[in-house]
Amino acid sequence: MSRLTDFHTHILPQVDDGSTSVEMSLRMLQMEAEQGIRTVVLTPHFYPQQDSPGRFLKRRTEAEQRLREALLRCELSMELHLGAEVAFYRGMSESEALQNLQIADSKYILVEMPMSSWTDATYEELYQIKSRQGLTPILAHIDRYLGPFQVNRVMDRLAELPVLLQANSSFFLRRSTARTALRLVKEGRIHLLGSDCHNLDTRAPNLRTAADHITAHLGASALRQIAEQGQYVFGTL
Repeated sequence: MSRLTDFHTHILPQVDDGSTSVEMSLRMLQMEAEQGIRTVVLTPHFYPQQDSPGRFLKRRTEAEQRLREALLRCELSMELHLGAEVAFYRGMSESEALQNLQIADSKYILVEMPMSSWTDATYEELYQIKSRQGLTPILAHIDRYLGPFQVNRVMDRLAELPVLLQANSSFFLRRSTARTALRLVKEGRIHLLGSDCHNLDTRAPNLRTAADHITAHLGASALRQIAEQGQYVFGTL
């Protein structure tokens, strides 16, 4: 079984619109473990127009401490990495705050792109995040942007940039999008997976279901490539 990482979760308690309690967070992590997922990136929303980096980081740290203390008490062994889902904004490549929002000690940062059409300036901003900050953007739930903005045009432009693309489990599980999702994996255009879980029911952890779907249709090597890309992010491969 490939060692997958869930790169996009809202498991940290009471930080954003995800988990509402430590108890819910623990159950979500238990669900991850039951699916064979032992490495999880905690990526609460950060909206720079609504919050300051200082306030956000304080809330995030406090939530992480509560969760890790609870994990010790219940003896659940999980590898947790702290990050954030940073809402894209013009000029973010010049912000010193990005260095505190990256995933753990890696040189990667999860970025949530706008739902409006992307201009040349949008793509240039992504390029500059790497150029100025030394951080590689991981674009969150890339599947959300393919339909509205035409699949090939977006993917071809992104292929020219120093970015990684993260797809949600739901991309592979919806009948209307599963074929496209598998094609993009086969073409090597999907680099990382995330459940984007928020709760225990309507948006519960489900990464293993998507992983099994990939394996069933493309073989174990396709899933292994995604798992290995996750290890590269943390410098463990």
